[in-house]
Amino acid sequence: MGEALPEPQASGSLEGIRVVELGQLIAGPFCGQLLGDMGAEVVKIEPPGAGDPMRAWGQGERPTWWRVIARNKYSVAADLKTRPGQELVRRLAGQADILIENFRPGTLEKWSLDPAELMAGNPRLIVVRVSGYGQFGPYAARAGFGGIAEAMGGWRKIVGERDRPPARMGISIGDTLAATYGCMGALAALHERSKSGRGQLVDVALYESVLQVMEGLIPEWAIAGHKRERTGSTLPGIAPSNVYSCRDGEFLIGANQDSVFVRLCAAMKRPDLATDERYRSHAARGRNQQELDRVINAWTRQFKVAELESLMIEHGVPAGRILDAEDMLADPHFAAREAIVTVEDPELGPVPMQGAFPKLTRTPSRVRRPAPSVVGQDTDEIRQRWLGD
Repeated sequence: MGEALPEPQASGSLEGIRVVELGQLIAGPFCGQLLGDMGAEVVKIEPPGAGDPMRAWGQGERPTWWRVIARNKYSVAADLKTRPGQELVRRLAGQADILIENFRPGTLEKWSLDPAELMAGNPRLIVVRVSGYGQFGPYAARAGFGGIAEAMGGWRKIVGERDRPPARMGISIGDTLAATYGCMGALAALHERSKSGRGQLVDVALYESVLQVMEGLIPEWAIAGHKRERTGSTLPGIAPSNVYSCRDGEFLIGANQDSVFVRLCAAMKRPDLATDERYRSHAARGRNQQELDRVINAWTRQFKVAELESLMIEHGVPAGRILDAEDMLADPHFAAREAIVTVEDPELGPVPMQGAFPKLTRTPSRVRRPAPSVVGQDTDEIRQRWLGD
């Protein structure tokens, strides 16, 4: 028997950390969401009136994306193009630990909110600046969005089928990667501040955030002369590892390791495949990938997804269903780990959404409050608690 886990505390790891979020749309706000989930008090500055455009993004008559990205936040209305709005932000920054922004470089300076001046007034302030191309370099002043960053960082070039134009992943991966790196940089700066007592700038470029996850793409070309191209659902040279057809859907199998491939062959009742010269080694399977995929696909088509899943579990082969939102809401593993939680929204009622992550045992991240439903609804409270107004 292992030791009992300690009782979790009510607040997250960042309890007591104050964050001012000036960003809008995805990259800045998702960074704020991550910090808020960890327990930080996040004050989101929204323009009076319509507020952040994310309030209107998403599917359906009453979009719900805002309920995820603005959870655990307080809404304060301030027009950053006016002196009163700028003065309010300066005062809040003076009381904050972290400030997040994702405007084009130079915008804050134009609004008399130069981070250098904010940090001079509050030397402990950490400023996370997220932009398309970073705060310096030949492209710094260009307008940049996540999709452009995905193209420049190499992602779009390798996503899709070989004989078709580059494809989009289906989510705003460039933005969310940049937000995640922004959060990571803020946490590193907080740790360093505990020793130096000083804040610093965290410069996050969307295209570099994409570049960071491109595996061996750069050295493969520079050293081996290999340029990655679009390959659809296959991973070139790694076999079998693909999506295979069933009678009622698709199923993903990853059995490229030699010992796992032997187990797959046993499940298929084709032990001969494991000793076939074309497939007996990792390198051989890579050379004969298409032929092997055809053999496996002909076999999987005999089964329903549930039947094939049972076979893979029985033989210890890594495999899984390709889930959509409906499937996830019904899945017992998601429920057991609270990967999906239900948040009571003042307008929509119960709203299922992804839970806070990663999981910490003593100071777990969690959704403590729903997204603000009204622009500026918390302005008076924050002014009183933070500024004493």
